[in-house]
Amino acid sequence: MSFVEMIIVLTIFSILMIALGNSIATLYRTNAYTIAQSYQVFNARRGIESMVRDIREMTFADDGAFPLARMEDHLIGFYSDIDRDDSVEYVEYELATSTILTKRVYDATGGTPAYNTTVADETLILSEFVQNIIDATSTFMYFDTTGTLATATTSVTDIRFIRVQSIVNIDPVRDPGQFMLRSSASLRNIIDNI
Repeated sequence: MSFVEMIIVLTIFSILMIALGNSIATLYRTNAYTIAQSYQVFNARRGIESMVRDIREMTFADDGAFPLARMEDHLIGFYSDIDRDDSVEYVEYELATSTILTKRVYDATGGTPAYNTTVADETLILSEFVQNIIDATSTFMYFDTTGTLATATTSVTDIRFIRVQSIVNIDPVRDPGQFMLRSSASLRNIIDNI
């Protein structure tokens, strides 16, 4: 093999390697958004599963308070034994900023149980890039014993069913579009007909 042939082979090999490298880089660049979107949808799905599990186990507080304490479009506060110990915790799920869904847990303290909600004992970010507030869509919907959607005048003691929904999209101007995740829970530990 002559020197000229070797230069030609190296040139062709170099051109092929550059083309292959650019193709791989382009593939990762174009799919990075899809991978990131899938990751956020996965996190949101896990967060909603955890939330619904906690809502289903809602129970009366250690101080005797009704299981559901707060019901707003983007916030729910309730009592549940989420860590399966001997005391009931106060839990809040909130779409805190315009795009971050958080969970805050408050433990009961004192001989006579009381809940201090000024500083959470535990705070978790369940999902980012939640578009519910931006899209003017409720995160939580509440229904009474007849299945009627709760209004501003509905008492928390009338609620028996809760629907949770989360719209996830890391970049609203790009495809793939928004992913709507929905789930629901009946309040198992509230018995009406005794």
